[in-house]
Amino acid sequence: MSNLQAHIRLSEVDGAKYAILPGDPRRIDHIREFLTDVKELAYNRELRSISGYYKGLKILAVSTGMGGASTGIAVEELHNIGVETMIRIGSCGALDKRIGLGALLLVNGAVRDDGASKTYIDSIYPAIPDTRLLTGTILAAEKLSIRYFTGMARSHDSFYTDREEEICEYWAKKGVLGSDMETAALFTIGGLRGIRTASILNNVVLYGNDVEAGIGRYADGDELMRQGETNEILVALETIAMESKNEA
Repeated sequence: MSNLQAHIRLSEVDGAKYAILPGDPRRIDHIREFLTDVKELAYNRELRSISGYYKGLKILAVSTGMGGASTGIAVEELHNIGVETMIRIGSCGALDKRIGLGALLLVNGAVRDDGASKTYIDSIYPAIPDTRLLTGTILAAEKLSIRYFTGMARSHDSFYTDREEEICEYWAKKGVLGSDMETAALFTIGGLRGIRTASILNNVVLYGNDVEAGIGRYADGDELMRQGETNEILVALETIAMESKNEA
């Protein structure tokens, strides 16, 4: 098989112009519910892939695993087989009290507090999405009447440092809306490689919420987060569909 990639185990035979990138391999099963003619492609380590069609467009769904290093490998190898547009659908923890469970964060820039992106280029290089693709996610969310926030995220490498509460409070005060582990690597590598990227995050952790105010939300938390995951998948797919029309 030509051009077989070492980690994702795909080649240009499997390629498509568009890819959706969840972190968790199990999220692939949720994505496949919205596609037709689905084919299981590969499953190596945390990198699971399928192909399918949405409104006539071939789309890959490839899990990246957890963190920027694994995401970077997936992004590079997908680029090698011809993928031009990549939309992350992941989870985040809110750094703003307005953002409820299951609400979406459409990321317009990421704080590069990770190691993976810094192995590529100095940290003064910005981690930003493709402007038209970000606009597409906003338009898609509005078309689908899905609640969303647009703003910055912080990508990091660990949940277990000795200063987590202090770090979160610091970035919250700087206007950062949520934290994840992958967006900065996606945006940085995408920028350097000419890949069009966007990141849609489903909030799974409330920020600074007291027990009395949050008890009702937590009672329905699983349902809200599941709906948020559905919403981010739909926003990503509709964004791709609109982009295809714009490119025609």
